[in-house]
Amino acid sequence: MNPRIANNVLFRYAPLLLIAVFWEIAARSGIVSELALPPLSTVLEAWWKMFISGELIVNGASSMYRTVAGLGLAIIVGVLLGIFMAWFKPINAVLAPIVEVFYPLPKSALIPVTAIWLGFGDGSKILLIFLGCMIPVTIGAYNGARGSDQALVWSARAMGASRMRTLLDVVAPSALPEILSGVRIALAISFVLLVSSELLVSRQGLGHMIGFLGDGGAYDAMFAAVLTVALLGFLADRAYQMVMRKALQWQE
Repeated sequence: MNPRIANNVLFRYAPLLLIAVFWEIAARSGIVSELALPPLSTVLEAWWKMFISGELIVNGASSMYRTVAGLGLAIIVGVLLGIFMAWFKPINAVLAPIVEVFYPLPKSALIPVTAIWLGFGDGSKILLIFLGCMIPVTIGAYNGARGSDQALVWSARAMGASRMRTLLDVVAPSALPEILSGVRIALAISFVLLVSSELLVSRQGLGHMIGFLGDGGAYDAMFAAVLTVALLGFLADRAYQMVMRKALQWQE
């Protein structure tokens, strides 16, 4: 790695290193009870044991499947709805009130509903993530399509482009930055909804592990599962930002 890049990375994430050191010192010195906050070294040891046993991998894979499935469906449906709402007034007239009602609704309130509909398996989690993530994607796509350069739209139509061709070649690319921003918001929401639902109505997954281990008093392993969720969310966000930069290079 380039030394300059390495120094930038070290400087950027130095606060996390300081938190880790303070965590270990606070737990070992008795500033904080080990029952409330086990030492980080103990947590990492528990993480390794769960990883080697395969417990962490199995539950992590289940959680990631639910997240990818629910978020993927939300992106596809949300982008289509948002663009069509901005481009076709009858569709907007029908769907806009529904979006306005569901936007401020705490999505975690839907956990019991999805559990009643689809049970404790993957389906209820995927549906919850889909419903919770679709709204920010839809709003991002709508705002992006509405903000398209009208001069480009008029030029395309004047040159004989059909309404659908204008939508695909002019409006959709113009809406891309807003769409990507909405997807990033949805990505964060997906992890929140995943863990919330798995804590309450699940027999497998990282959220289930957190609740089960906490109830059993295995707090070091519980914190290890929490850190796993945090790490997966962090890596997903970093990877998505790289995708965003690649996707928007044409703007430069």
